[in-house]
Amino acid sequence: MNVLNYGLTPKMRPVAPKRTALIAALDIGTSKIACLIAKLTPQPPQEVLRRRSHAIEVIGFSHTESLGMKSGQVVDLAEAEEAVRHAVDLAERSAQCQVEAVVVSMGAGRPASELLNAQINMSGAPVGDRDISRLLAAGSRQAVRDGRVVLHSLPVGFSLDDAHGVRDPRGMPGSRFGVAMHVVTADAVPARNLMLTIERCHLQIEAMVAGPYVAGLATLADDEGDLGAAVIDMGAGTTTMAVFADGRFIHADGFTLGGRHVTLDIARGFGISLQDSERIKTLYGSVLAGGTDERDMIAVPGTNGDDREAPRFVSRAMLTRIVKPRAEEILEMVRDRLAASPFAAEPRGRVVLTGGACQLTGLSDLAARILGRPVRIGRPLGISALPEAAKGAAFAVSAGLLVYPQFAHLEHVEPRHRRQSKAGTGGYIARVGRWLRESF
Repeated sequence: MNVLNYGLTPKMRPVAPKRTALIAALDIGTSKIACLIAKLTPQPPQEVLRRRSHAIEVIGFSHTESLGMKSGQVVDLAEAEEAVRHAVDLAERSAQCQVEAVVVSMGAGRPASELLNAQINMSGAPVGDRDISRLLAAGSRQAVRDGRVVLHSLPVGFSLDDAHGVRDPRGMPGSRFGVAMHVVTADAVPARNLMLTIERCHLQIEAMVAGPYVAGLATLADDEGDLGAAVIDMGAGTTTMAVFADGRFIHADGFTLGGRHVTLDIARGFGISLQDSERIKTLYGSVLAGGTDERDMIAVPGTNGDDREAPRFVSRAMLTRIVKPRAEEILEMVRDRLAASPFAAEPRGRVVLTGGACQLTGLSDLAARILGRPVRIGRPLGISALPEAAKGAAFAVSAGLLVYPQFAHLEHVEPRHRRQSKAGTGGYIARVGRWLRESF
Protein backbone atom coordinates (compact mmCIF):
# COMPACT_ATOMS: atom_id res chain seq x y z
CA MET A 1 0.00 0.00 0.00
CA ASN A 2 1.17 3.50 -0.79
CA VAL A 3 1.10 4.69 2.84
CA LEU A 4 0.45 8.30 3.74
CA ASN A 5 3.93 9.81 3.78
CA TYR A 6 4.34 12.00 6.89
CA GLY A 7 0.56 12.42 6.91
CA LEU A 8 0.61 13.87 3.38
CA THR A 9 -1.58 12.49 0.61
CA PRO A 10 0.07 11.75 -2.76
CA LYS A 11 0.77 14.71 -5.03
CA MET A 12 1.78 14.53 -8.66
CA ARG A 13 4.70 16.20 -10.35
CA PRO A 14 3.73 19.11 -12.59
CA VAL A 15 2.84 18.29 -16.18
CA ALA A 16 5.59 19.49 -18.51
CA PRO A 17 4.52 22.71 -20.31
CA LYS A 18 5.63 21.48 -23.73
CA ARG A 19 4.80 17.79 -23.50
CA THR A 20 1.65 15.80 -24.10
CA ALA A 21 0.33 13.79 -21.16
CA LEU A 22 -2.28 11.11 -20.63
CA ILE A 23 -4.34 11.57 -17.45
CA ALA A 24 -6.92 9.31 -15.80
CA ALA A 25 -9.42 10.82 -13.37
CA LEU A 26 -11.38 8.78 -10.82
CA ASP A 27 -14.25 10.34 -8.89
CA ILE A 28 -15.70 7.92 -6.33
CA GLY A 29 -18.85 9.39 -4.85
CA THR A 30 -21.72 8.22 -2.69
CA SER A 31 -24.03 7.50 -5.63
CA LYS A 32 -21.79 7.24 -8.70
CA ILE A 33 -18.26 6.49 -9.88
CA ALA A 34 -16.94 8.38 -12.88
CA CYS A 35 -13.70 7.56 -14.67
CA LEU A 36 -12.37 9.83 -17.42
CA ILE A 37 -9.23 9.40 -19.49
CA ALA A 38 -7.95 12.42 -21.39
CA LYS A 39 -5.05 13.59 -23.50
CA LEU A 40 -3.46 16.89 -22.45
CA THR A 41 -1.82 18.70 -25.36
CA PRO A 42 0.30 21.87 -24.96
CA GLN A 43 -1.40 25.00 -26.27
CA PRO A 44 -0.41 28.68 -26.61
CA PRO A 45 -1.80 31.15 -24.04
CA GLN A 46 -5.55 31.60 -24.37
CA GLU A 47 -7.65 34.70 -23.84
CA VAL A 48 -10.25 32.60 -22.02
CA LEU A 49 -9.11 30.22 -19.25
CA ARG A 50 -5.68 31.77 -19.58
CA ARG A 51 -4.18 29.83 -16.65
CA ARG A 52 -4.46 26.53 -18.53
CA SER A 53 -1.33 25.47 -20.38
CA HIS A 54 -2.83 22.40 -22.09
CA ALA A 55 -5.89 21.57 -24.15
CA ILE A 56 -7.91 18.67 -22.74
CA GLU A 57 -9.45 16.02 -24.98
CA VAL A 58 -11.45 13.19 -23.40
CA ILE A 59 -10.72 9.81 -25.00
CA GLY A 60 -12.34 7.47 -22.47
CA PHE A 61 -15.36 7.74 -20.17
CA SER A 62 -17.43 5.60 -17.83
CA HIS A 63 -20.18 6.31 -15.36
CA THR A 64 -21.41 3.55 -13.04
CA GLU A 65 -23.33 3.10 -9.82
CA SER A 66 -21.28 3.46 -6.66
CA LEU A 67 -21.21 0.55 -4.22
CA GLY A 68 -19.80 0.21 -0.72
CA MET A 69 -19.93 3.98 -0.10
CA LYS A 70 -21.82 6.12 2.42
CA SER A 71 -21.46 9.88 2.91
CA GLY A 72 -18.43 9.83 0.60
CA GLN A 73 -16.61 7.19 2.69
CA VAL A 74 -15.80 3.55 2.00
CA VAL A 75 -17.96 1.37 4.23
CA ASP A 76 -17.56 -1.94 2.35
CA LEU A 77 -14.09 -2.46 0.92
CA ALA A 78 -14.97 -5.45 -1.28
CA GLU A 79 -18.01 -3.80 -2.84
CA ALA A 80 -16.18 -0.53 -3.44
CA GLU A 81 -13.24 -2.34 -5.02
CA GLU A 82 -15.52 -4.24 -7.38
CA ALA A 83 -17.30 -1.03 -8.42
CA VAL A 84 -14.02 0.79 -9.06
CA ARG A 85 -12.65 -2.09 -11.13
CA HIS A 86 -15.80 -2.08 -13.25
CA ALA A 87 -15.74 1.68 -13.83
CA VAL A 88 -12.05 1.74 -14.75
CA ASP A 89 -12.45 -1.25 -17.05
CA LEU A 90 -15.24 0.46 -18.99
CA ALA A 91 -13.18 3.63 -19.36
CA GLU A 92 -10.15 1.62 -20.52
CA ARG A 93 -12.22 -0.13 -23.16
CA SER A 94 -13.54 3.23 -24.32
CA ALA A 95 -10.04 4.72 -24.56
CA GLN A 96 -8.36 1.49 -25.72
CA CYS A 97 -5.53 1.89 -23.23
CA GLN A 98 -4.58 0.65 -19.78
CA VAL A 99 -4.78 2.90 -16.76
CA GLU A 100 -2.08 2.41 -14.15
CA ALA A 101 -2.29 5.66 -12.18
CA VAL A 102 -5.23 7.93 -11.38
CA VAL A 103 -5.92 11.39 -10.00
CA VAL A 104 -8.62 10.85 -7.37
CA SER A 105 -10.99 13.22 -5.58
CA MET A 106 -11.71 13.36 -1.85
CA GLY A 107 -15.01 14.81 -0.62
CA ALA A 108 -15.40 13.18 2.79
CA GLY A 109 -13.39 13.49 5.98
CA ARG A 110 -14.54 16.94 7.15
CA PRO A 111 -12.21 19.05 4.99
CA ALA A 112 -10.91 22.13 6.77
CA SER A 113 -8.52 25.00 6.05
CA GLU A 114 -5.69 26.46 8.06
CA LEU A 115 -3.37 29.38 7.36
CA LEU A 116 0.09 28.82 8.78
CA ASN A 117 3.58 30.28 8.50
CA ALA A 118 6.86 28.44 8.12
CA GLN A 119 10.42 29.75 8.08
CA ILE A 120 13.91 28.44 7.39
CA ASN A 121 17.34 30.02 7.81
CA MET A 122 19.37 31.00 4.78
CA SER A 123 23.06 31.81 4.44
CA GLY A 124 22.41 35.03 2.56
CA ALA A 125 22.69 33.30 -0.82
CA PRO A 126 20.01 33.82 -3.49
CA VAL A 127 16.89 31.67 -3.13
CA GLY A 128 16.76 28.66 -5.46
CA ASP A 129 14.24 25.95 -6.26
CA ARG A 130 15.77 23.64 -3.66
CA ASP A 131 15.28 26.28 -0.94
CA ILE A 132 11.64 26.75 -1.95
CA SER A 133 11.06 22.99 -1.88
CA ARG A 134 12.67 22.73 1.57
CA LEU A 135 10.51 25.56 2.90
CA LEU A 136 7.27 24.15 1.51
CA ALA A 137 8.11 20.70 2.91
CA ALA A 138 8.62 22.23 6.34
CA GLY A 139 5.29 24.03 6.08
CA SER A 140 3.39 20.94 4.93
CA ARG A 141 4.73 18.76 7.73
CA GLN A 142 4.00 21.48 10.25
CA ALA A 143 0.32 21.19 9.31
CA VAL A 144 0.06 17.46 10.10
CA ARG A 145 -2.18 16.67 13.09
CA ASP A 146 -3.04 13.35 14.72
CA GLY A 147 -5.88 11.73 12.82
CA ARG A 148 -5.67 14.24 9.93
CA VAL A 149 -3.94 14.22 6.56
CA VAL A 150 -2.84 17.11 4.37
CA LEU A 151 -4.68 17.27 1.04
CA HIS A 152 -3.22 20.58 -0.17
CA SER A 153 -0.49 22.96 0.90
CA LEU A 154 -0.52 26.07 -1.27
CA PRO A 155 1.80 29.04 -0.74
CA VAL A 156 -0.07 32.34 -0.40
CA GLY A 157 3.01 34.57 -0.24
CA PHE A 158 6.72 34.47 0.59
CA SER A 159 8.86 36.66 2.82
CA LEU A 160 12.57 37.42 2.88
CA ASP A 161 13.84 39.03 6.06
CA ASP A 162 11.55 42.05 6.53
CA ALA A 163 10.06 41.98 3.01
CA HIS A 164 6.61 40.36 2.91
CA GLY A 165 4.18 39.55 0.11
CA VAL A 166 6.90 38.32 -2.27
CA ARG A 167 5.34 36.39 -5.17
CA ASP A 168 8.48 34.80 -6.66
CA PRO A 169 11.55 34.79 -4.38
CA ARG A 170 13.90 33.06 -6.82
CA GLY A 171 17.23 34.86 -7.09
CA MET A 172 16.61 37.10 -4.08
CA PRO A 173 19.18 36.93 -1.25
CA GLY A 174 18.22 36.79 2.42
CA SER A 175 18.92 35.23 5.78
CA ARG A 176 15.35 34.34 6.86
CA PHE A 177 13.10 32.78 4.23
CA GLY A 178 9.43 32.33 5.12
CA VAL A 179 6.08 31.39 3.56
CA ALA A 180 2.41 31.82 4.40
CA MET A 181 0.54 28.67 3.36
CA HIS A 182 -3.08 27.66 2.90
CA VAL A 183 -3.29 24.06 4.09
CA VAL A 184 -6.34 21.82 3.57
CA THR A 185 -6.63 18.78 5.83
CA ALA A 186 -9.11 15.90 6.14
CA ASP A 187 -9.70 12.95 8.46
CA ALA A 188 -7.06 10.27 7.94
CA VAL A 189 -9.32 7.19 8.09
CA PRO A 190 -11.54 8.02 5.07
CA ALA A 191 -8.47 9.02 3.06
CA ARG A 192 -6.63 5.80 3.96
CA ASN A 193 -9.62 3.58 3.12
CA LEU A 194 -10.13 5.34 -0.20
CA MET A 195 -6.46 4.86 -1.06
CA LEU A 196 -6.61 1.20 -0.05
CA THR A 197 -9.67 0.61 -2.26
CA ILE A 198 -7.93 2.06 -5.29
CA GLU A 199 -4.63 0.28 -4.68
CA ARG A 200 -6.40 -3.06 -4.29
CA CYS A 201 -7.45 -2.52 -7.90
CA HIS A 202 -3.73 -2.41 -8.82
CA LEU A 203 -3.93 1.30 -9.53
CA GLN A 204 -1.37 3.82 -8.34
CA ILE A 205 -2.59 7.12 -6.93
CA GLU A 206 -1.03 9.96 -8.85
CA ALA A 207 -2.64 12.60 -6.64
CA MET A 208 -5.48 12.92 -4.13
CA VAL A 209 -7.24 16.28 -4.25
CA ALA A 210 -10.18 18.04 -2.61
CA GLY A 211 -13.35 17.68 -4.69
CA PRO A 212 -14.62 21.29 -4.48
CA TYR A 213 -11.18 22.65 -5.40
CA VAL A 214 -11.05 20.79 -8.70
CA ALA A 215 -14.75 21.54 -9.31
CA GLY A 216 -13.72 25.19 -9.19
CA LEU A 217 -10.84 24.60 -11.61
CA ALA A 218 -13.32 23.09 -14.08
CA THR A 219 -16.21 25.56 -13.77
CA LEU A 220 -14.89 29.00 -12.84
CA ALA A 221 -14.17 31.64 -15.45
CA ASP A 222 -10.95 33.61 -14.90
CA ASP A 223 -12.67 36.79 -13.73
CA GLU A 224 -14.80 34.85 -11.22
CA GLY A 225 -11.72 33.36 -9.60
CA ASP A 226 -10.03 36.78 -9.53
CA LEU A 227 -12.97 38.72 -8.07
CA GLY A 228 -13.88 36.01 -5.57
CA ALA A 229 -16.15 33.00 -5.82
CA ALA A 230 -17.40 30.13 -3.72
CA VAL A 231 -17.88 26.75 -5.38
CA ILE A 232 -20.44 24.59 -3.58
CA ASP A 233 -20.27 20.92 -4.61
CA MET A 234 -23.56 19.32 -3.60
CA GLY A 235 -23.08 15.58 -3.81
CA ALA A 236 -25.29 12.70 -2.75
CA GLY A 237 -23.74 12.25 0.70
CA THR A 238 -21.68 15.39 1.29
CA THR A 239 -21.75 19.11 0.57
CA THR A 240 -18.30 20.66 0.26
CA MET A 241 -17.13 24.14 -0.63
CA ALA A 242 -14.04 25.91 -1.93
CA VAL A 243 -13.45 29.67 -1.85
CA PHE A 244 -11.32 31.40 -4.48
CA ALA A 245 -9.90 34.95 -4.44
CA ASP A 246 -7.26 36.64 -6.59
CA GLY A 247 -7.23 33.44 -8.66
CA ARG A 248 -6.16 31.36 -5.64
CA PHE A 249 -7.81 28.60 -3.64
CA ILE A 250 -8.01 30.09 -0.13
CA HIS A 251 -10.57 28.11 1.91
CA ALA A 252 -12.27 24.71 2.12
CA ASP A 253 -15.06 23.30 4.26
CA GLY A 254 -17.73 20.61 4.16
CA PHE A 255 -20.37 18.59 5.98
CA THR A 256 -22.14 15.24 5.54
CA LEU A 257 -25.50 16.29 4.14
CA GLY A 258 -26.51 16.02 0.50
CA GLY A 259 -28.95 14.87 -2.14
CA ARG A 260 -29.20 11.37 -0.67
CA HIS A 261 -30.97 12.88 2.34
CA VAL A 262 -33.59 14.40 0.03
CA THR A 263 -34.14 10.92 -1.42
CA LEU A 264 -34.52 9.45 2.08
CA ASP A 265 -37.06 12.15 2.99
CA ILE A 266 -39.16 11.28 -0.08
CA ALA A 267 -38.95 7.55 0.71
CA ARG A 268 -40.14 8.14 4.27
CA GLY A 269 -42.80 10.65 3.26
CA PHE A 270 -44.39 8.42 0.63
CA GLY A 271 -43.47 5.01 2.08
CA ILE A 272 -41.66 3.85 -1.06
CA SER A 273 -38.28 2.35 -1.93
CA LEU A 274 -35.11 4.42 -2.30
CA GLN A 275 -34.93 3.49 -5.98
CA ASP A 276 -38.43 4.84 -6.62
CA SER A 277 -37.68 7.90 -4.48
CA GLU A 278 -34.58 8.71 -6.51
CA ARG A 279 -36.54 8.40 -9.75
CA ILE A 280 -39.29 10.71 -8.49
CA LYS A 281 -36.74 13.24 -7.23
CA THR A 282 -34.89 13.23 -10.55
CA LEU A 283 -38.03 13.60 -12.68
CA TYR A 284 -40.20 15.87 -10.54
CA GLY A 285 -38.09 17.22 -7.66
CA SER A 286 -38.41 20.98 -7.23
CA VAL A 287 -38.04 23.65 -4.54
CA LEU A 288 -40.39 26.06 -6.33
CA ALA A 289 -44.11 26.02 -5.72
CA GLY A 290 -46.30 26.59 -8.79
CA GLY A 291 -49.90 27.68 -9.10
CA THR A 292 -50.99 24.34 -10.54
CA ASP A 293 -48.95 22.09 -8.23
CA GLU A 294 -51.95 21.10 -6.13
CA ARG A 295 -53.74 19.81 -9.25
CA ASP A 296 -50.68 18.31 -11.01
CA MET A 297 -50.49 14.68 -9.88
CA ILE A 298 -47.55 12.24 -9.76
CA ALA A 299 -47.89 8.44 -9.81
CA VAL A 300 -46.26 6.84 -6.78
CA PRO A 301 -45.69 3.03 -6.53
CA GLY A 302 -47.67 1.06 -3.96
CA THR A 303 -46.33 0.78 -0.43
CA ASN A 304 -45.90 -3.01 -0.65
CA GLY A 305 -43.54 -2.84 -3.62
CA ASP A 306 -45.83 -5.05 -5.67
CA ASP A 307 -45.84 -4.10 -9.35
CA ARG A 308 -49.39 -5.43 -9.67
CA GLU A 309 -50.63 -3.02 -7.02
CA ALA A 310 -52.31 0.09 -8.41
CA PRO A 311 -50.16 3.22 -8.03
CA ARG A 312 -51.16 6.04 -5.75
CA PHE A 313 -51.27 9.65 -6.88
CA VAL A 314 -49.82 12.58 -4.96
CA SER A 315 -49.62 16.23 -5.92
CA ARG A 316 -46.45 18.01 -6.96
CA ALA A 317 -47.11 20.41 -4.10
CA MET A 318 -46.80 17.54 -1.60
CA LEU A 319 -43.47 16.52 -3.14
CA THR A 320 -42.20 20.11 -2.96
CA ARG A 321 -43.21 20.32 0.70
CA ILE A 322 -40.93 17.33 1.37
CA VAL A 323 -37.98 18.43 -0.82
CA LYS A 324 -37.80 22.15 -0.01
CA PRO A 325 -37.14 22.00 3.77
CA ARG A 326 -34.13 19.72 3.29
CA ALA A 327 -32.76 21.90 0.48
CA GLU A 328 -33.18 24.97 2.71
CA GLU A 329 -31.38 23.20 5.56
CA ILE A 330 -28.39 22.41 3.33
CA LEU A 331 -28.22 25.95 1.94
CA GLU A 332 -28.53 27.51 5.39
CA MET A 333 -25.60 25.41 6.58
CA VAL A 334 -23.64 26.57 3.52
CA ARG A 335 -24.53 30.18 4.34
CA ASP A 336 -23.28 29.81 7.93
CA ARG A 337 -20.04 28.16 6.83
CA LEU A 338 -19.37 30.85 4.21
CA ALA A 339 -20.08 33.60 6.75
CA ALA A 340 -17.21 32.24 8.86
CA SER A 341 -14.84 32.05 5.87
CA PRO A 342 -12.80 34.64 3.93
CA PHE A 343 -15.65 34.73 1.41
CA ALA A 344 -17.60 36.98 3.78
CA ALA A 345 -15.10 39.75 2.93
CA GLU A 346 -15.70 39.37 -0.84
CA PRO A 347 -18.76 41.56 -1.52
CA ARG A 348 -18.56 41.03 -5.28
CA GLY A 349 -18.10 37.28 -5.03
CA ARG A 350 -20.61 34.93 -6.59
CA VAL A 351 -21.60 31.37 -5.75
CA VAL A 352 -21.30 28.53 -8.24
CA LEU A 353 -23.25 25.33 -7.56
CA THR A 354 -21.96 21.96 -8.78
CA GLY A 355 -22.75 18.32 -8.03
CA GLY A 356 -25.76 16.16 -8.82
CA ALA A 357 -27.86 17.50 -5.94
CA CYS A 358 -27.81 21.05 -7.33
CA GLN A 359 -29.96 19.95 -10.28
CA LEU A 360 -33.25 20.22 -8.38
CA THR A 361 -35.54 22.60 -10.24
CA GLY A 362 -35.33 26.12 -8.81
CA LEU A 363 -32.40 25.42 -6.50
CA SER A 364 -30.23 28.24 -7.86
CA ASP A 365 -33.03 30.76 -7.20
CA LEU A 366 -33.53 29.43 -3.67
CA ALA A 367 -29.76 29.56 -3.08
CA ALA A 368 -29.58 33.19 -4.27
CA ARG A 369 -32.29 34.14 -1.78
CA ILE A 370 -30.74 32.29 1.18
CA LEU A 371 -27.09 33.16 0.45
CA GLY A 372 -27.76 36.74 -0.66
CA ARG A 373 -25.35 36.34 -3.58
CA PRO A 374 -25.52 35.90 -7.35
CA VAL A 375 -25.74 32.15 -7.98
CA ARG A 376 -25.29 30.06 -11.10
CA ILE A 377 -25.00 26.37 -11.92
CA GLY A 378 -21.43 25.41 -12.81
CA ARG A 379 -20.63 23.16 -15.74
CA PRO A 380 -17.21 22.00 -17.03
CA LEU A 381 -15.51 24.59 -19.25
CA GLY A 382 -12.91 24.16 -21.98
CA ILE A 383 -12.88 20.36 -22.25
CA SER A 384 -13.28 18.86 -25.72
CA ALA A 385 -14.92 15.53 -26.62
CA LEU A 386 -16.65 15.44 -23.25
CA PRO A 387 -19.61 13.04 -23.58
CA GLU A 388 -23.04 14.64 -23.46
CA ALA A 389 -23.81 12.76 -20.24
CA ALA A 390 -20.80 14.39 -18.53
CA LYS A 391 -21.40 18.01 -19.52
CA GLY A 392 -23.57 18.85 -16.52
CA ALA A 393 -22.89 20.02 -12.99
CA ALA A 394 -22.85 16.42 -11.68
CA PHE A 395 -19.48 15.84 -13.42
CA ALA A 396 -17.72 19.07 -12.42
CA VAL A 397 -15.38 17.25 -10.02
CA SER A 398 -14.61 14.49 -12.54
CA ALA A 399 -13.75 17.07 -15.22
CA GLY A 400 -11.75 19.14 -12.75
CA LEU A 401 -9.49 16.18 -12.02
CA LEU A 402 -8.36 16.44 -15.66
CA VAL A 403 -7.64 20.15 -15.23
CA TYR A 404 -5.73 19.75 -11.95
CA PRO A 405 -2.39 18.52 -13.43
CA GLN A 406 -1.91 21.99 -14.95
CA PHE A 407 -2.10 23.47 -11.44
CA ALA A 408 -0.06 20.82 -9.64
CA HIS A 409 3.06 23.04 -9.87
CA LEU A 410 1.54 25.31 -7.20
CA GLU A 411 1.95 22.66 -4.51
CA HIS A 412 4.78 20.94 -2.73
CA VAL A 413 5.51 17.40 -3.94
CA GLU A 414 7.10 14.84 -1.62
CA PRO A 415 9.88 12.78 -3.27
CA ARG A 416 8.79 9.36 -4.48
CA HIS A 417 10.78 6.19 -4.77
CA ARG A 418 8.52 4.41 -7.22
CA ARG A 419 8.16 5.28 -10.83
CA GLN A 420 4.61 6.31 -11.74
CA SER A 421 3.56 5.21 -15.20
CA LYS A 422 0.18 6.42 -16.37
CA ALA A 423 -0.96 4.46 -19.37
CA GLY A 424 -0.03 1.57 -21.56
CA THR A 425 -1.71 -1.24 -23.42
CA GLY A 426 -3.97 -3.97 -22.16
CA GLY A 427 -6.55 -3.36 -19.44
CA TYR A 428 -8.54 -5.21 -16.84
CA ILE A 429 -7.29 -8.65 -17.91
CA ALA A 430 -3.68 -7.50 -17.52
CA ARG A 431 -4.35 -6.39 -13.93
CA VAL A 432 -6.09 -9.69 -13.15
CA GLY A 433 -3.03 -11.54 -14.42
CA ARG A 434 -0.77 -9.39 -12.25
CA TRP A 435 -3.00 -10.07 -9.23
CA LEU A 436 -2.82 -13.83 -9.85
CA ARG A 437 0.99 -13.71 -10.12
CA GLU A 438 1.26 -11.77 -6.87
CA SER A 439 -1.23 -13.89 -4.92
CA PHE A 440 -0.31 -17.48 -5.86
